[in-house]
Formats: sequence, C-alpha cells, structure tokens
Amino acid sequence: MLYPAPLRDLLMHLAVSDLFCARWTARIHDEWIRNLLVKRADLTHEQLERTRELMDASVPDCLVTGYEGLEEQLPRRRDCSGT
Repeated sequence: MLYPAPLRDLLMHLAVSDLFCARWTARIHDEWIRNLLVKRADLTHEQLERTRELMDASVPDCLVTGYEGLEEQLPRRRDCSGT
C-alpha cells in the first residue's frame, strides 16, 4: 500500500535503509496516484509522477514487470463468506 503518504514514507524509509525489500508494479503506482488525486485536488498528476520516478530510482529492483497475464493462472480465492 503506497497511499496514504505517511505509510508510503515509512515503507520508503525502510526500503532505502535495507530493512525492507520493497516491490511494486506500474499498476500499483497508477492506483495510488489515481486515489490520491481524488482526495487531494491541490496536487497535480505531474507532481505525483515525479514522486513515482523518485521512488523507482531510490529502491533498486523495486519495479516488478512481466507479471501481466499470469494473474489468470493463479488459483482463485475461495469465498469464505458462506453466501
């Protein structure tokens, strides 16, 4: 989870301190940016793209790629709601 910002800051601090092995995808970036723009009209897409670029540059091997299409091969989670 890369939103809200304090949580993202904590995860980034842990990652750059080599206390946490951070991994994310472009899709995850898109999700937190989209959600943040809904909540914070004072921010621009360009500002958040800059944050994305800095995050990717700060944590080696953080960006996961090549997973597209593999989701269909994962087992579906069982519905435990009883309905």
